[in-house]
Amino acid sequence: MKIRFLIFIVLFGISNCFACKCVEYSIEEKVNIGLKKADIIFYGELIKYDTLKMTYSFKIYEIFKGKVASKIINGNAEGSSCDLFPNEKGLWIVYGNFNTDKTLIGLSACSPSQSQNFGPGFPPIPFELDSKGKIISKNEMEMSLFNLENQNKSLQSFIYQLEKLRLYKQNQNTISENSKSDFYQKLLIVTLISNATLLLGLIVVIVKKKSIS
Repeated sequence: MKIRFLIFIVLFGISNCFACKCVEYSIEEKVNIGLKKADIIFYGELIKYDTLKMTYSFKIYEIFKGKVASKIINGNAEGSSCDLFPNEKGLWIVYGNFNTDKTLIGLSACSPSQSQNFGPGFPPIPFELDSKGKIISKNEMEMSLFNLENQNKSLQSFIYQLEKLRLYKQNQNTISENSKSDFYQKLLIVTLISNATLLLGLIVVIVKKKSIS
């Protein structure tokens, strides 16, 4: 788990988070702003990414705003401090803006874009600093709890966004029964997996506490 978060920090450019100043909004406000500013908003799956070229590809399952000719959409991170580079394969909610020739999309860390396991913005920092500025190391149990709490918050945000975006699409009179069925099936799967992971993690924590005591 520690290695996974270190990878997140490097690839998402955590060192740039001090240069990228995102205005703090609630998730409700972020979605509303995203609906206004994004060229395209969709629910899909990250199918590949290239950390050298800083490119990525999504398979689109449902579009809430914008139009595309293909169900596969490509993007790139140009290197600005607020660029978001997705590197976790799986289900995503994406708020993208097209480049000048409309061939690629770019994502911003200030947008509500997120995966099912990782909420909007820069990755959470899995450590704290003491009064002298030194890193306070977390043990395995603390890391497990940190990961579970973050996954739970991310899933709540993910579900909220999908419901909000579906309502927006419904109001635009563009919803279809097939995509509605697909949404609920995938949402059920994500919820079951998350709940099972959370329950298993809590059991592990309880067992470890008992063994320590």
